[in-house]
Amino acid sequence: MPNSPGGRPPSARKLTVVGGGSTYTPELVDGIARLRTALPVEELVLVDPDPERLELVGGLARRILARQGHPGRISWTDDLDAGADGADAVLLQLRVGGQAARQQDETWPLECGCVGQETTGAGGLAKALRTVPVALDIAERVRRRNPGAWLVDFTNPVGIVTRALLTAGHRAVGLCNVAIGFQRRFARLLGVRPDEVELEHVGLNHLTWERAVRVGGRDVLPGLLAEHGEAIAADLRMPRALLDRLGVVPSYYLRYFYGHDEVVEELRTKPSRAAEVAAMERKLLAMYGDPTLDEKPELLAKRGGAFYSEAAVALTSALLRTHGRDLDDRVADAGGGVQVVNTFNNGTLPFLPDDAVVEVPAVVDAKGAHPLPVRPLEPLYAGLVAHVTAYERLALEAALKGGRNRVFEALLAHPLIGQTAYADKLTDDLLAHNREYLPWA
Repeated sequence: MPNSPGGRPPSARKLTVVGGGSTYTPELVDGIARLRTALPVEELVLVDPDPERLELVGGLARRILARQGHPGRISWTDDLDAGADGADAVLLQLRVGGQAARQQDETWPLECGCVGQETTGAGGLAKALRTVPVALDIAERVRRRNPGAWLVDFTNPVGIVTRALLTAGHRAVGLCNVAIGFQRRFARLLGVRPDEVELEHVGLNHLTWERAVRVGGRDVLPGLLAEHGEAIAADLRMPRALLDRLGVVPSYYLRYFYGHDEVVEELRTKPSRAAEVAAMERKLLAMYGDPTLDEKPELLAKRGGAFYSEAAVALTSALLRTHGRDLDDRVADAGGGVQVVNTFNNGTLPFLPDDAVVEVPAVVDAKGAHPLPVRPLEPLYAGLVAHVTAYERLALEAALKGGRNRVFEALLAHPLIGQTAYADKLTDDLLAHNREYLPWA
């Protein structure tokens, strides 16, 4: 791996976080500090175009490392090229347009009676169109300066952005915190360590099901649902009866498909999630500016991204492992080994094309992510997965090539839209609300 100009020991790592001014970043820094034996970081660079946020977030990040006695250096810059120079891995956590754009994504689709959400439906397509070109530009700049660096994509919509990166030939793996969130929650309910819980997690990003929960090789999901189904259903905001009928645990995002009309009515009558997050971010940034704060505040847990740090450290450590068994053991201690990631399908789900991006358990090593075999997916789930995969392909084409008709086709193909009149109006609305981000529009 490349070294910084001053030279670093072979085991030391330089990580760069693009979107480092995010309020998520202290969660990541806390994980890097706690799990230092799994991922020895000597240098952490935060890159962001907003200098004020960088100063607040970077200052807290530095104090977190100091409080936990971590010896690593931390710096921040608005210069991507300088920040990525010599990095072993670059983490992408972008939000093009900020919470203001998210607020639009969550509201204008409701005018057509369609879900307004930042990762699925028309709002998710808008975010993909804004984000894919920026992510690809960042990735290309990183590759020109640093071709050996790994890209860890935490940027939504993760499936589409990761597919764009992989299709362009970048060394990339997509990451979401849904699976690790389930693992931690189930471990707590079962009274076991998280590393004892193995999930049969399958699908696409934000479109997944837990078909089995194994402890010691035994599937404990039926008993888990029988004893804790009410609590699990409440967390998902889905009916307990649905979980009992399916015999699986859907991701929270399946709520937009299984209860679409009910969710639309709910979204019409309460403040948007974007508004809640924006208010939360203002509070968090004020807290980050307190020079006495040297740990992540409790409020950050409500921001989302729970256990992101553990997942990111385990994934990055596995991608950078070069020390054989010693580092393998430390990765396992951090929850590594087999990990749920987003990567090329390559026959994992045989009814999908190889270049689709799926979210499944995979063995991760220095050559990338290698999906484990998956039991045949039941038609109830396979049909929806195939449908959304087709939409994601069209969404990526629209993001790469532009054009009103490509946007229309992607919206028409989406299972939450699928009607010509809706697709036409949503196309016009999407373009009207995003012209500043879409030069071709």
